[in-house]
Amino acid sequence: MSVAIITGASRGLGLALAHGLAEAGWHLVIDGRDAAALAESAAGIPRDVTALPGDVTDPAHRLALVAAADRLGGADLLVNNAGILGPSPQPRLADYPLEVLREVYEVNVLAPLALTQLALPGLRARGGAVVNVTSDAAVEPYEGWGGYGSAKAAVEQASRILAAEEPAVRVWWVDPGDLRTRMHQEAFPGEDIGDRPEPATVVPAFRRLVESRPASGRIRLTDLLTGAPA
Repeated sequence: MSVAIITGASRGLGLALAHGLAEAGWHLVIDGRDAAALAESAAGIPRDVTALPGDVTDPAHRLALVAAADRLGGADLLVNNAGILGPSPQPRLADYPLEVLREVYEVNVLAPLALTQLALPGLRARGGAVVNVTSDAAVEPYEGWGGYGSAKAAVEQASRILAAEEPAVRVWWVDPGDLRTRMHQEAFPGEDIGDRPEPATVVPAFRRLVESRPASGRIRLTDLLTGAPA
């Protein structure tokens, strides 16, 4: 594998994964909604990357990401990392504004599926892989996490079905664990999340995942960090 698309790579987990893959010799196409932040982050990655500012809900932007990867030889790996939490503090489902919930699903569920659909022909041909970043909120019924958690649950089920339908492609839905990111801080407004590990701490586990290429399935990066089988 040599070319990866990573969405939501201007900060947090996406940026950490971009650094990790670049250090391993990968060619990268990355995106983020804030053009200035993306350019600053791309400048710090230890090799040339193609940085395309834009929103994954924009069909033209998704086409541009795949086209940029094609110019590098074609994507071998798609990392669907971009996502939004929704309102902060998060409302209970009884009070969740439905127009906001639609946006949460549009960004977290529909956009990554649409990008995957565009990338799949090349991924099939190259025996590539899709990583859908998920969360323990997809499988645990945390009070107040109904919007984000149910969106990630949808991502996980879509990933399972995609894995069954696409035997030529590895599909991993990856739970990175609680990390010290801006999104995680938004989930706990006013609280100190300084005890959570930095996103860079899970990069060795992520690299182990893409290098060892286990069967499609749900992956907890903390298990890989402790040496558990992928």
